[in-house]
Amino acid sequence: MEKTIKLKSLEPTTLLGVADVHIKLIESAISATIIVRGELIIIQGKKKPVEQIYEVINEMMVTLISKGSLTVRNVQNLISIVKSENGYSQEDFQSSDIVIHYGKNGAIVTKTPGQLEYVNEMKKNDIVFSIGPAGTGKTFLAVAFAVAALENNEVDKIILCRPAVEAGENLGFLPGDLQEKIDPYLAPIYDSLRIMLSENKLAKLLKQKIIEVVPLAYMRGRTMDSSFMILDEAQNATVMQMKMFLTRLGIGSKAIITGDVTQIDLKHRTDSGLVQVSHILKNVKGIGFATLNRSAVVRHPLVMRIIKAYDDISSNDK
Repeated sequence: MEKTIKLKSLEPTTLLGVADVHIKLIESAISATIIVRGELIIIQGKKKPVEQIYEVINEMMVTLISKGSLTVRNVQNLISIVKSENGYSQEDFQSSDIVIHYGKNGAIVTKTPGQLEYVNEMKKNDIVFSIGPAGTGKTFLAVAFAVAALENNEVDKIILCRPAVEAGENLGFLPGDLQEKIDPYLAPIYDSLRIMLSENKLAKLLKQKIIEVVPLAYMRGRTMDSSFMILDEAQNATVMQMKMFLTRLGIGSKAIITGDVTQIDLKHRTDSGLVQVSHILKNVKGIGFATLNRSAVVRHPLVMRIIKAYDDISSNDK
């Protein structure tokens, strides 16, 4: 197997290391051959080692762009993380930032071990469920993954949706056109997009429908090829709505489903598709689950304490 990486505008020595020390380090850890020809890096060997080296070098490029430098220690950490079959250790997390996307305000990186697990599941699976309380970065990282995939030409479009439970999914009774009806329910998604993209670029992508933000009900009957699909607030999707969303996945597509099972607005908890899905799909190959607990909260420190206080009350009520 062979894969090729183009150096683009990067200075070769800063990426490859003095006397190619970074390349030699990678080759000593992973059994494949790396050939450098001008602006091209060619990786040859068996499928798994080639894919591992390809991933390591891409992460090296992102680290170099975001931090302005790349150390031997950075490279060692990236090799360790990529080769790990059991996710990321706390030591890995402390010693190396994982850059998901380079947004308009700088690098978007993982901030907690739980978020690292999330990244790991996304790399291994086409569908990932991210379940956890408010403030753990579920939606924000999902949007970062999607925008990165779009800008890397891995997908052709992004579809973001939410169940509009507060409006009873009956948006026809609300004033205004479709966009005006649904925008209040989709504000958190727009907030994340504005961090990733400039206002002009976002407006253009929305106008061209390369990025679509729609209520869950409007996904029925569609097949999304080469798309990155995100279902946010999925705890408020019914079992049938969850099945409907998951079966929209077309060729070359990925999906992230995020939700908090402690914040269900449906009449009965058992109506939630997110509650049932872990039992139904837990053994399906290609589907991953990332559970984020309150230790992964990245908002104001008080938010973690508030979540704990409510959790304690819920436990006492049972």
